Amino acid sequence: MTETKVVHNEAEQRYEAWLGEILAGFSQYTLDEASITFTHTQVADAFEGQGVASTLIRTALEDVRAEASRKVRPLCPFVRDYIQRHPDYQDLLYDGTD
Repeated sequence: MTETKVVHNEAEQRYEAWLGEILAGFSQYTLDEASITFTHTQVADAFEGQGVASTLIRTALEDVRAEASRKVRPLCPFVRDYIQRHPDYQDLLYDGTD
């Protein structure tokens, strides 16, 4: 299997997971001054169960951490579950006080 490359497509407000020339999945978001709200994550059926979504979300969360200006609102169930399973990202959660 080709390595998953994650690209931040700011124009489309989403992170994209690419396997070679194939768009394997994406995670859509919206922004405001205090937060990035992940609204939907989708992986093509052919790539489900291969870690594409986990790689995608891990990379997106690392970008948020590196930027350090916003917190995460995980409306997307996959993002919410990923953060629950990986406590090292819980510090990124938006609590409404920032």
